[in-house]
Amino acid sequence: MGSYYPKKYNIGDIVETRKVHPCGSKEWEVIRVGADFKIMCKGCGRVVMLPRVKFEKSVKKVIHEADPEVNEQEDL
Repeated sequence: MGSYYPKKYNIGDIVETRKVHPCGSKEWEVIRVGADFKIMCKGCGRVVMLPRVKFEKSVKKVIHEADPEVNEQEDL
């Protein structure tokens, strides 16, 4: 049996979801990470909060990764 390691997402990542948002966009920006994820639609600006499990299932791929150095500085 393989062990499960959750994929590391960072604030500022742009992800593509499996389903299309009603505005027609599939691109979302990650604006909060943790047990819950907060994502913002790049098409209309709608902000949605999802549990980690649901978020990870809905993401198809990461389109653009944020600079990890920026996220480290925000934690200080």
